[in-house]
Amino acid sequence: MSLALNQWTTRRWSVAEAVDGCVRHGLEAVGLWREKVAEQGLAQSVKLVREAGLRVSSLCRGGFLTAGGLPGEDGRRAFAQALESNRRAIDEAAELSAACLVMVVGGLPGAQPGEPLPAAGFSRDLAGARERVAEALAELAPYAGERGVKLALEPLHPIYCPDRAVLSTLGQALDLSLAHPEEQVGVVVDTFHVWWDPRLFEDVARAGRRIASYQVCDYLHPLPADVLLGRGMMGDGVIDFTPITRAVRAAGYTGDVEVEIFNAEIWAADPDEVVATMKTRYEELVLATG
Repeated sequence: MSLALNQWTTRRWSVAEAVDGCVRHGLEAVGLWREKVAEQGLAQSVKLVREAGLRVSSLCRGGFLTAGGLPGEDGRRAFAQALESNRRAIDEAAELSAACLVMVVGGLPGAQPGEPLPAAGFSRDLAGARERVAEALAELAPYAGERGVKLALEPLHPIYCPDRAVLSTLGQALDLSLAHPEEQVGVVVDTFHVWWDPRLFEDVARAGRRIASYQVCDYLHPLPADVLLGRGMMGDGVIDFTPITRAVRAAGYTGDVEVEIFNAEIWAADPDEVVATMKTRYEELVLATG
């Protein structure tokens, strides 16, 4: 496994700056975000990555498939729009030769990430939302397969179930992936989201070659007021990385290991210092598997 910088860890960096930073710090791979790729331009992003000799460990993100659970025409329109947006994301991942397209599947229909629940146009049908995800995957997986792109379902910690991901455990994501060929649909193991799961090691072993991405950062305690920013540098929180990394390796994963951190203090820091610390903590904590 090789260390990769997820672009959101050094959020201030453009694609060009992130690519340059990876080269400067001796990293071989970078995880890109669609917003940053759009700002840089897709063709220019592809050129920068290839000329630097970097791998794109992931493209983030596709997903948000559950709005199709709204009733009537609103639901039909939202579902069609989600499919079209994800087809564009798949095309971008193909152009970048990304190892996978990370899929954050979406929360309850009508709930918007980080915003109060609307008075109307909102559904509490959690089971139905998960069915919409399965329906969307049935449409998108063959499209991704034709373009050599693997969709990577990312389960998020249950605190994000209302507005970001109705998949809360690795087991849920894995079960959903099994309806499709492993080269089309896999799963993400993100330590922040899955460290607490009592079935984690069983499901990592069960996932095997369907593990499409391994992302690491720490879970801070207490969480900040904005729980989205509760990710910390490895060693600053409660996660024991050793058994998780050992399990991911034993399952057969040999891909890149992305450090993906959402944290206001880290975003405000010197990105080069962040990457230097990231490298040290990775070697001391993530690779120290005994």
